[in-house]
Amino acid sequence: MSTDKVRSTKLKFKGEKTRKKRRREDEDEGAGSSRRRRREEDDEAPETWVLLENAVEIRGPTFIVHPSDPSPIVITYDSTRGRIILQSLDKERCEDAEHPSLLEREPTEVSQVWVTTRVAGSPTINLRTGTGEGKFLSCDKHGLVAADREARGPQEEWTPVVFPDGMVAFQNIYEKYLSVDEIAGGQLALRGDSEEVGFRERFWVKIQSKYKREAHEEEKKRKEGMVDDSKVDEASTNKMYQAWGAGRSVTSADDKKQLKKARKEGRLAEALLDRRSKLKSDRFC
Repeated sequence: MSTDKVRSTKLKFKGEKTRKKRRREDEDEGAGSSRRRRREEDDEAPETWVLLENAVEIRGPTFIVHPSDPSPIVITYDSTRGRIILQSLDKERCEDAEHPSLLEREPTEVSQVWVTTRVAGSPTINLRTGTGEGKFLSCDKHGLVAADREARGPQEEWTPVVFPDGMVAFQNIYEKYLSVDEIAGGQLALRGDSEEVGFRERFWVKIQSKYKREAHEEEKKRKEGMVDDSKVDEASTNKMYQAWGAGRSVTSADDKKQLKKARKEGRLAEALLDRRSKLKSDRFC
């Protein structure tokens, strides 16, 4: 029998510190106390993948799984072909290892991880690929989902909706939901044109525990008035230094209404001035 150690397959990201196991210092401690201490250490492990409780926790490396039947799938990105792939998790099953439950699954390769970023003070998020050049997940008005843009704009914004059971739906700027759809040949693909949230629109989302704790700490400071969101206004920075859509300025619906109203008022003011000028000229004629 080979004496070689089994190599761990747990995925680690650059910059993460390896958590070392602590030896029990006090042999006189009871078994219950020891188990409690180990459980607390496991909970504090920064690289542990955990489920969400609310939308503000979604940040950093993100693992997105859909509980499809008969095989659950994970949203991955193929950097070689530059396309999104829905990968079956059952293909990763090892013959000599116990098959973990769906909620215990963790990413085993970088292509299964997305990086979530959030604009300060905004409920929307951006999902960027964790491999390749870093492309943002986007959806156009026709419901076509892709990851082929290096800059983020309105079509790259998603609003996460967390349900009481912990599952998450992602809404785009067109107020439609991301879903898993069956296309020709029985293959599965992502769509972004669902009007309502059903089974196809619900996903299990996992993040690393250190980012969940970070979100809770920020929320606590915000409630205590210790965090000023105005110091980091990424939305204003994007409008100032970046034009989305091939150099065209992209504005929100509210902005368009305000612009339209301003133009209308401007035209009325010009017409009033012209009428006054005409009346004055008629008096002197």
